[in-house]
Amino acid sequence: MGLFELLLLSVGLAMDAFAVSICKGLSVKKLTAKECLLCGVWFGAFQGIMPFIGYMIGSRFEKWISIVAPWVAFILLALIGFHMIREAFSEEEEEKDGFDIKTMFMMAVATSIDALAVGITFVAVPVSVFDTGKLMNVLFAVSVIAVITFIISVLGVKIGNVFGMRYKSGAEVAGGTILIFIGLKTLIEALDTSGAMKDSDTIFGMLIPLLGTILGAAFVYAEKRKLSEKVRIALAGACSGIMFSTAVWGMIEPASKGFNSVTILRMQPVFVCFCAGVAVQFLLDKLIPHTHAYVNITEGLHSSLKSETKMMLSELIHHVPEGIALGAIFAAHFMETEWIPYSTPIILAIAIAAQNFPEALFVSLPIKEQGTGKGKAFFMGVVSGMSIPLLAVFVLVVITLFPSGLPYIMGLAGGAIIYTVIEEIPVMISKENNDSGAFAFVIGFAVIMLLIFK
Repeated sequence: MGLFELLLLSVGLAMDAFAVSICKGLSVKKLTAKECLLCGVWFGAFQGIMPFIGYMIGSRFEKWISIVAPWVAFILLALIGFHMIREAFSEEEEEKDGFDIKTMFMMAVATSIDALAVGITFVAVPVSVFDTGKLMNVLFAVSVIAVITFIISVLGVKIGNVFGMRYKSGAEVAGGTILIFIGLKTLIEALDTSGAMKDSDTIFGMLIPLLGTILGAAFVYAEKRKLSEKVRIALAGACSGIMFSTAVWGMIEPASKGFNSVTILRMQPVFVCFCAGVAVQFLLDKLIPHTHAYVNITEGLHSSLKSETKMMLSELIHHVPEGIALGAIFAAHFMETEWIPYSTPIILAIAIAAQNFPEALFVSLPIKEQGTGKGKAFFMGVVSGMSIPLLAVFVLVVITLFPSGLPYIMGLAGGAIIYTVIEEIPVMISKENNDSGAFAFVIGFAVIMLLIFK
């Protein structure tokens, strides 16, 4: 576990303390600096102590834990993450007690139990920030967890006092999502014999689209209830333009260079892969029940799923080729592929994040408008984009194990993305004033093309 993963883990763990800190902020009418610092010190200290205790317990059983280490880490982190998400939807209110020692001690212990389990995973997945002994790395890790929790808890008390409970469920969902992703990534990293997942640039790049998804879904916490039709069409057009440009210049065009091109038949395998991508996306579209928000178009097999679930599945399907494309382009980065410009992976990651922002919003807002709670609407918006990093991790491992498959997968991703963009065009259409969508499409396409060929 490197520094970047440690920072993510620390933020994920701190979300529980952040949610409780918000509740503490609600319990006082006039908040003082002393009360903010009290929360920070209590939660930060216990969040640092608990994982160290967990590590000391786990180190006694290192020989046995190492046999099932990846699975232990995955199960523990996934359970913690799901528990946090479940609590986000709980209707039970936290008690708004004072800041006395007894109350703060009980809350500090309660919010740091998860960190105890995480400490055990430090045996399964050693912290390796510095080239020193295991103990020094663990001490640094628990210090980072403590400091980050302290800062986030202090902010949480202030936010709770100023804004109320609107961010509580969202914080828990975001924290739980981060922990689940880290657990899954840890498992795949252990199963990966290529070493690609140990590249911190790769991990960071594949998390960028998830950040765009989380920020877009978080708009359910804004006061404005509805998105104007004109803005919605423009955002949909920009998304389509961005992804169309990504498919053409980021996938199909470089894929043609990846094949051994000694004859004019160079484009033949690209054509086949393009058609295969279209076919795969077509099958997903016809088999999985889903509903396009705002235009109320329902497709796929007949199902009794709730409408909000079908809306979430619509974007999840949409993101499948993007996840494949992201994994392929970062595999090329890891393998230092000559026919892929060095800057292309990060450009495509940012492009996908940019279009994930409104697309997560297109899931969360209509679900909230149907009467669903903000926490659940936010969660479903985040889940709609989870297929991107998960598929990216899988594709990256596959390509690094079978490098010759890179141009084929890129061609397939390009075809699937273009089919999806065309299939999503009804989202941009309205009875009038749809020029904004067309212009936004052109702008999105041109911007990505400019960045790739700069």
